[in-house]
Amino acid sequence: MDAIQKRLLEEVSGLHEMPEGAYNIRANGQKIARNTTANIDIVTKEDKDGIDIIIRPGTKKESVHIPVLLSETGLKDMVYNDFYVGEDSDVTIIAGCGIHNCGDQDSAHDGIHTFHVGKNARLKYVEKHYGDGDGNGQNIMNPTTIIEIDEGGTMEMESVQIKGVDSTNRVTKGTLAAGATLIIQEKIMTHGKQFAETHFDVDLNGNGCSTNVVSRSVARDESRQMFYSNINGNAACSGHSECDAIIMDRGVVGALPGLTANHIDASLIHEAAIGKIAGEQLIKLMTLGLTEEEAEEQIINGFIK
Repeated sequence: MDAIQKRLLEEVSGLHEMPEGAYNIRANGQKIARNTTANIDIVTKEDKDGIDIIIRPGTKKESVHIPVLLSETGLKDMVYNDFYVGEDSDVTIIAGCGIHNCGDQDSAHDGIHTFHVGKNARLKYVEKHYGDGDGNGQNIMNPTTIIEIDEGGTMEMESVQIKGVDSTNRVTKGTLAAGATLIIQEKIMTHGKQFAETHFDVDLNGNGCSTNVVSRSVARDESRQMFYSNINGNAACSGHSECDAIIMDRGVVGALPGLTANHIDASLIHEAAIGKIAGEQLIKLMTLGLTEEEAEEQIINGFIK
């Protein structure tokens, strides 16, 4: 990897060097490094661009890193990744995409990730998106995440986009069996004329299953954001979605939540709050010696932490 790719790798995955355990690193549309373990196999797809990550049942305290890096302007990258998380396992998967674009053409990465979480398995999935570059071309990322959780399984998903992504359409779909749990935490910050659109669609199909979807976002300058969520309670289940957003400057944020109870014992809740930073918060921090700009940054950092 060159210096730019190493910096992107650090931004999206926190890695300064090759990690321990299983990993697959992709740069400019090509695999540049891969490692497997006795319990985690990574196999290149034969019918389309992408990989299968196969985690053996009972695997505990292991991790998989699968970052994607783009440093060529005008590159359009598309991958299909399938994750098979064996029953009774407990693992962490760290993904993410970093784009460095210094040209006048758009650079884009679209990823379709499908998770098959086995019975009583636990998965933590972390995905971070980052972009930079001083060219006129846009950085575009459109991640699609499809989640299937078997009986008693749990998936916690943390999705972060905090810099440099000009346009994104983020789609997450979940299907839960009895006793399954899906927790989603999304954090987005947009600047300039960036646009971010998020869709969550969760089907609660089994008795005792639950989901908690929380989105926190900040829209600055003239950027725009749209949040859509739809939770379908098809059994004796519980579902909660929450959208909290701060608007600054001339930013625009919209939220369109949807709840559908198809069972008498489905308990579904949605909360939404959109507004500017409260004046009393700014005043309190400024009395401690911070400038208004410093106080705003403190509040924003705490909000999306």
